[in-house]
Amino acid sequence: MSFAKQPAAAEPAGFPVPGLVRRVRRIAGLSQRELAQAAGVSRATIGRIELGSLAPSLAVLERIFGVAGLSLAVVNDEGRVIQPMVDWADARDGADRRYPSHLDTIIDPEPGEWWGDQYGLARPPETFYRDQRSRTAQRRRSQWEVRAAKHRGEPPPPRAPDYR
Repeated sequence: MSFAKQPAAAEPAGFPVPGLVRRVRRIAGLSQRELAQAAGVSRATIGRIELGSLAPSLAVLERIFGVAGLSLAVVNDEGRVIQPMVDWADARDGADRRYPSHLDTIIDPEPGEWWGDQYGLARPPETFYRDQRSRTAQRRRSQWEVRAAKHRGEPPPPRAPDYR
């Protein structure tokens, strides 16, 4: 019978939760029971986390780290801390939805920055830029179609991808 330690199934790859929780206890100078009480979890929860048989939620980790005055941070490949996006409560569309996070939001768009300008629609207080590659392709195609006489004999540019 082998008693070799098996890798913990609850530990996410590259994030040593059990060792970090033990480090929190060392920094704070607390027993498992004292840490559990300070973080508002059971002593068994701390024990299972340190054993690697329980992967705690981010909220629980945040409370555990907070006991020692530590906090979670997200860093990129270069080690720089990534700041969360600011959620502007008043920058939402007509259905009270956030604008897409992957697109740049335009607060108080200028004439021509909103797609509805070409139709004479009332400009909203905010909008967003669509995918740049798609916009560039659409602009190139549109310019070619409008100036077809100028570019007679040249092959048309490729059609913009349809992202619907």
